[in-house]
Amino acid sequence: MEEETDVVVGLDIGTTKIVAVVGCRDQATGKIKILGYGKTESTGVVRGAVMNITKTAEAVKRAVEQASDNANVDICEVYVGIAGQHIESFIQSNSFIRSNSEEVVTRAEIEKLKQEASKGRVDPGKKIIHVVPQTFTVDGVSGFREDEFEGMTGANVEVNYNIITADSLAMRNIQKSVETAGLEIKGFILEPLVSAEAVLDSTDKDAGVVLVDIGGGTTDVAIFGNGVLRHTAVIPLAGNLITSDIQRACTIMQRQAEALKTRFGSALPSEESEEKIVTIPAINGKSVREISLKQLATIIKGRVDEIFGQVSYEVGNCNLDTDQFIGGVVLTGGGSKMKHIDTVCEYITQLDTRLACPNKHLSPDSPKDLNDPIFATAVGLVIYGVRSEEENNLIHVPLDTQGGKETPDDVLVTTPPPVEENSDAATEENVPAAPKSNPNPKKPWWRGRDGSFFGMGQLGDYIVKVFDDDVQ
Repeated sequence: MEEETDVVVGLDIGTTKIVAVVGCRDQATGKIKILGYGKTESTGVVRGAVMNITKTAEAVKRAVEQASDNANVDICEVYVGIAGQHIESFIQSNSFIRSNSEEVVTRAEIEKLKQEASKGRVDPGKKIIHVVPQTFTVDGVSGFREDEFEGMTGANVEVNYNIITADSLAMRNIQKSVETAGLEIKGFILEPLVSAEAVLDSTDKDAGVVLVDIGGGTTDVAIFGNGVLRHTAVIPLAGNLITSDIQRACTIMQRQAEALKTRFGSALPSEESEEKIVTIPAINGKSVREISLKQLATIIKGRVDEIFGQVSYEVGNCNLDTDQFIGGVVLTGGGSKMKHIDTVCEYITQLDTRLACPNKHLSPDSPKDLNDPIFATAVGLVIYGVRSEEENNLIHVPLDTQGGKETPDDVLVTTPPPVEENSDAATEENVPAAPKSNPNPKKPWWRGRDGSFFGMGQLGDYIVKVFDDDVQ
């Protein structure tokens, strides 16, 4: 790199995979440059929550070691995503009278208001992880956004906040896993927020958009309107349940069901044929099993319908009319890669739907492998972390595991800095991917640097062969 910049590491601890991504600000383009990444199978995580600390720590260590080698950076601190059924959000209103109504509202004053909101009462066992301002009312005039409120004058102020909480035990289990892997946590960030940072821009958020990240254990939802985060939700239905449905319906092994889903799965039975047959080899003397692609799609569609039914419910919960979602639904995450899933989403939600990859804010020389929906959360963590480092904001300080103490009262809980657009930057398609290794010696991380099937093939007009290599 031509100039030293802050290097940050994002760690996505998912149900099916763990990904560590190293990145920094590219001074030439103004975008985020990914220096390297590591990916490994997740163990010890169920529906986004760490259940086995030792197994999770081992998987985290493997992913981080890969990222460290590929980026040629020593890693000791990470930004970690958090999701799971325990995530909750609610709207809170705070009112106050400014001591000097003639003074202009400053950024420091706004951050102090967030700090005060972060001290509010929550249910036992819960911890506030984000305080997101919705609208400000000044001297009876309402509807101001945070960026509009800064620089105003006035006496009577009312603020509506979206307060997002997580389970303290779930946070502590993540922290113990990361620390057991020899790392420190710089901040917990809600996964739907960082996925949105990776695949959306300010235009999407201003237009109104529903971000749906379909992972292995959970489906994360973030709803934006008029440039503001309006609602978040974590739905405990995702790719693993689709795999389980296939496994039970076909009476096959889990890895066979996963291979069927990822290689031949479709969410729309009407687009598949009864004539195309997948054969599943016998196990322990059992008979060979066969299933048509239409039958497979029928199994899948039942669960996909349920997922998007829940998404539609969450859209209704955010108190915005559907005509305010000009940006429609944006799908990302590994589950979004299934054939025709966007068509089903459009039918159920009645909103335009598109698939998004996390390359919108990346520099052209970032690894092209990351241009895949499965990396949205990990890339978003890096983007979020870089902007926060630049703004010198404390997003969230991890819980103290010594006696289960809470975080200090003076910690600021903030939202990410605004998206920086760079329409003049070169497109990723025209530039080769960055090399995976770097001949320069490692520097400290803060000194940026440069399922098992064999096709039997005897029935039907078209027999599909399924091989025994690992599903990526």
